[in-house]
Amino acid sequence: MPINFNWGALLSFLVRAYQMLPMINSDNGWIKYGTVCLGLLLGAIIWEIFGLNSNPAFMAPLIGNETHPGVAPRLVLNFSDPEFVVSLIGSSKLFITGFSIAVLTAVPFGILLARLRWLRIALDTYILMLYVTPMVALIPFVLAIMGFDFWPKVVVVFLFSFFPILYNTLEGARSVKPELIEVAHSFRSSEVGLWFDVLIPYTLPYALTGIRQATGRALVGMIAAEFFLSTSGLGKEIMISSRTFDMAGVLATIILITIIGIVLMRLAQGLEQYFASWRGLER
Repeated sequence: MPINFNWGALLSFLVRAYQMLPMINSDNGWIKYGTVCLGLLLGAIIWEIFGLNSNPAFMAPLIGNETHPGVAPRLVLNFSDPEFVVSLIGSSKLFITGFSIAVLTAVPFGILLARLRWLRIALDTYILMLYVTPMVALIPFVLAIMGFDFWPKVVVVFLFSFFPILYNTLEGARSVKPELIEVAHSFRSSEVGLWFDVLIPYTLPYALTGIRQATGRALVGMIAAEFFLSTSGLGKEIMISSRTFDMAGVLATIILITIIGIVLMRLAQGLEQYFASWRGLER
């Protein structure tokens, strides 16, 4: 049953919050964290009100009640469901495999393109074409060539995440100061030594920027691949829930994927800032 809510009180609260905005610019960490928590709380309240006053087939509240199943209880309950846990493990395996291959190939290939100008010129158009192509459109093509097992899904995740890493690595490798390379050559450093002593350490902050950008794309690729090519995984869980109009199940899985994405991106951002400061770069 829809609940009555005092929208005037909510409007008054928002006006007061707006009047406090100058405080947010303070360097006080507690104020910043408090602002974040307040924003999350406000969003949760609006979500709950909207969900309780909506059709359960189209929207679910955060906490919910007997007639409106909540997203948060469903998210907790999912971890006691063996089938959901298997789906989570399968998606994690898919993400780690595809993303790892993308990192391990894009970083050295980006440095190689920076070192070999003729190769960069020859491949630049093809790389740009693939980068701007909507990767979702390539999924049926991958399906037709490779079938429906695990590795076609890995290819999809790889394609979604490869190019941001490649372009950022290439930018970093091309920005290496020529003086550093000349010094390495003056000490008779081999090409392999040049890579490990100069190119990789200098390029690492740029590569980490690409890895951070590619994290979200890889998660999108994982879900898209499971939509098209999978009988398991978190993508399958979303599809099953949507077919039965179980919006609590759909949103619970989406929230879980979002949390995983935020954690991974924050981790990559922390590594990026650490190595950027270590190299004395402004990132």
